[in-house]
Formats: sequence, C-alpha cells, structure tokens
Amino acid sequence: MSNLIPPHGGKGLTCCLLEGAELEAEKKKAQGLKKVDVSPRENGDLIMMGIGGFSPLTGFMTKADWKGVCENFLLADGTFWPIPVTLSVTQADADSIKVGDEIALNDPETKEIMATMKVTEKFEMTEKDKRFECEKVYMGEGTKTAEEFWKIAEQDHPGVQMVMQQKAISLAGPVKVLSEGEFPVKYAGVYMRPAESRKIFDERGWKEIAALQLRNPMHRSHEYLCKIAVEVCDGVFIHSLVGNLKPGDIPAEVRVKCIDALVKNYFVEKNVLQGGYPLDMRYAGPREALLHATFRQNYGCSRMIIGRDHAGVGDFYGMFEAQTIFDKIPHPSAPGKALLCKPLMIDWTFYCFKCDGMASHRTCPHTKADRVILSGTALRKGLSEGTPIPDHFGRDEVLVILKEYYAGLTEKVEVKLHGAAIGK
Repeated sequence: MSNLIPPHGGKGLTCCLLEGAELEAEKKKAQGLKKVDVSPRENGDLIMMGIGGFSPLTGFMTKADWKGVCENFLLADGTFWPIPVTLSVTQADADSIKVGDEIALNDPETKEIMATMKVTEKFEMTEKDKRFECEKVYMGEGTKTAEEFWKIAEQDHPGVQMVMQQKAISLAGPVKVLSEGEFPVKYAGVYMRPAESRKIFDERGWKEIAALQLRNPMHRSHEYLCKIAVEVCDGVFIHSLVGNLKPGDIPAEVRVKCIDALVKNYFVEKNVLQGGYPLDMRYAGPREALLHATFRQNYGCSRMIIGRDHAGVGDFYGMFEAQTIFDKIPHPSAPGKALLCKPLMIDWTFYCFKCDGMASHRTCPHTKADRVILSGTALRKGLSEGTPIPDHFGRDEVLVILKEYYAGLTEKVEVKLHGAAIGK
C-alpha cells in the first residue's frame, strides 16, 4: 500500500488516455468526426487530462465550473481548482456543432487528432467574460487597480494575451485522449506520467516529497531551494515544464541538460528525481502556484517549493504573493475536494560574499551590495547579450551548456529586466 499523498479530487488518478484496442477503435472513429483545432495551451491541458495530471478533471469546463474557478477557486461540485481549463472554438465551428455531438480535437501543427470529445455544453465567452477571467486569475498585487492592470496587460502579459485571443465560443464535455504528442519520444527519460513518478517514489520508500517548478535554467538559487527541501523531506522532484514558453525563454532540452549536469555534480542522486510535464506556462503567478501544487499532488508530491515571484511575469505580482495566496483559498470539508499539497515557503535566496555561501533574508544580516541577486531573467539577459555572468550566479558546468546554446542562436529576443529580476 502506498504511503504517498492521494491524488487530488478523491477519485484516484482520472486518466482519459486510451490504450490498446480501445485506442485503435477510437482513432478509427475520430476520422469520421468533425475536426476542431486546439491551441498549444489546450493541447497541453488535454495531455494532462490524459495522463491523470489534472485529476479529477476528465474534460473541459462548463460555464458554471469556469465561473466558480474564477470567483471562488471551486468547481461547480465544490472541488478546489485554481485556473480555468477551457476549450474555445470559432462561431462558425460552434454553429455546426450541437450539444450531444462528438468531435475530434486536432493539433493544427502536426495534423494529429489528439482526442475526441462529447459536447455537453456550449457557452459564449464575450469580451466582458474574458476580461473578468483576466482580472480574477491574472491580476495580482503588482497592479493595484483594474485600470492600471489593463494599461499594460494586453501588451506585456502573455497569459492575458492567451485569454483575450480565445475564440468566441467555449465547448464543455468529457474527452478521450488518443495521444501524448511528441513528449514521450522527444523527452524520453524525463517526460513522466503521474503513475510513473508515484511508482518511483514508492520504490524509493519516499513519503514526503517536495516539487521544484522550473521554467528557467537551474541556477544557484534553485539548487539551494532543492537542497533545503532534501534536508526536510524524503526527496525532491525537479519537475520541468517541457511545453511552450514565451519568446526568449530557454528551450526545455537545454534546461534538461543543465539539470542533468547539476544533479550529477552537486546532489546525492538517490535523493533527487528529475521529471518533465507537458503544459504551456500561463504566467499566472499566484494562481499558477496553486495549479502547480494541485497537479504535483497528482504526481505524488506533498510539498510545493514556493520562493520569490513564482510563475510571475514582469511586475504584475507581489514578490511573495504566490506564498500568501495559500492562506486565502477555500478548504472544502468534503473528502478529496481540498488541496492537500502544502507550500514549502522559502524566503528570497542569494549568494552572499560576506556569508561566503548561499543565504536568504532570514539568515543573512548583510547588505544588498554584498549579495549576488539570482534571477533566471537576469541570467538569460546576460547570456543573450554576451555580458559577463557574475561569480556565484551559476555553476560552471551549467554556464558552459548555456553559453553554447546562446552562441548558436541566429536570432535573439530582447530580455526585459523587471523588479523581481534586479532585487527591487
């Protein structure tokens, strides 16, 4: 019997991915269904529903689910959930689809049918609805008012842009997932289903596992966070996003090489597991921190490492807003409906020359001038522009990999430094 935290929702891992004869039959049936294109974000959400990463979700949300999640962090049945998971289609497609119809969900890039779906509801997403979602989900303490938020959000916030670009009509209904796309092959040995990570944790005898979320190359601060987690838990799960990022971010295959180098040279390997998951970043800051904790619970993790500006973008969120939001969410009393994965909250970490090592605001009495402020954004900017990387910013083995990647780029995206990246 497993000692791990149970999956979220109280129903075990709800996996919508078909296999064997059932998969082949559904693929054949899908060829005769109306095909609807999905966005990269929707594609990642589908795969997560397929492998049980989004347990207990088994399909795209209804209007009641969407509204409850935006307003109260709750699905219509009272289960905690922090971010909408919806499917949008054009008005023309919606007009040709009736409630009760089955449709095929198509990846327009690969032309692969990713899933079939039985449509149980159609609902309009007006401009007002989209703005409502953005203000509830993406507006943090970094922007005090809606007016201030909208002055910059549509230009500078990739998550807001994703929502505002959604098509006119949303479809709800259960899905049958037919493919995991490129992830099992492209990221073989790293991409992992929740059942697989749980099996490894059980085999190692772990019970308390902390997850580290990564979308940037692993620098000294990430390494320090992991080592704190290893000291207080049975092990740490370094869990990288291998879906889409915003322009200028470093690709997953490069980040994976960096993690490999760090784990090999600076960790006791039996206390660490590296994995990858197929979502796109939403850059929703505090709400995304909650989503990260929710699906890490499904992967078997009891703690989610939450440091400075978790899943943030620009200056939209307060430095530690992703920590304090855990104190503001509802905790449904019904079995399985509350979030059980708890945050492992760690203060701002940095290298201090006077301390002669990694430290945080809680442990270091020295001044900002004595510290190397560690930021993935600052690292990307320095590498992109070819400027010297400060001592103690990253391990030499990692910097060699990153410099090689940047040297091979023919086009470079400007990286903007915001307050979180420069220690403001």
